[in-house]
Order: sequence, then structure tokens, then C-alpha cells
Amino acid sequence: METSAGNITIDLFHGSAPDTVANFVKLVKMGHYDGLHFHRVIQDFMIQGGCPHSKDPMSRRAGTGGPGWQIPCEPSALALKHDKPGVLSMANAGRNTGGSQFFLTTVPTPWLNGNHAVFGAVSEGM
Repeated sequence: METSAGNITIDLFHGSAPDTVANFVKLVKMGHYDGLHFHRVIQDFMIQGGCPHSKDPMSRRAGTGGPGWQIPCEPSALALKHDKPGVLSMANAGRNTGGSQFFLTTVPTPWLNGNHAVFGAVSEGM
């Protein structure tokens, strides 16, 4: 992942979250994430991106968009823990509403366990 602050290398969990990873990779190949900003940054919690409305960082719609479809939460991905910085998860507005928005934890966030599908982790650059 290329950012204005440097590159972030992500290991995707193909075995635990195959459908979520496939959705993410599809969006990457479509160029969905190109030029987007992290529209939600909360110190000592997480950074969130993936909203198509965030191309304009001043947009009031940033954080409200998606790819035009939703994916179900995979039980095996929900079983993975938000137990360290660098966990990659799907953002959602409730069960089975993930699409393109994702977040990276900056600290352990155990209260998110079972509510957000974990599908990767930062291996370098965070």
C-alpha cells in the first residue's frame, strides 16, 4: 500500500478470510483505492480508508461510500483477534455490510473482536 507517509506492506489472510481477501484484491485491481485518503484517523485506535468519496479529503461524504455491493462477514475472519497494532479489518455499519472500507489498528482493540472481519496484518512500514 503506497501512502504519502511511505509504503505499508500487508500480509493478506487468504486461508482465514478468502472471500474478504478476494474482494479487497478485486478492488485493488480495479483501481478503487487509487488516490483515496484515510478519511478517519483516531490516535491510539485506528486509521480508516477505502471510501470512494475520500478522493477529496475535505468532502463531507468521506466515510459514507463503498463499491456498490456488500460482502458477508466470514465466521473464520470474525474469529481472528484485534490483538496488536497493524491488524487489517473490514469497516462496516453492521454485520454483512462490508464493501471497500477497511481499517488498520494502531493499538490492540479487543472490543472489535467478533464484529469486524480481520483479513490481514501489516508486516512492514507501520
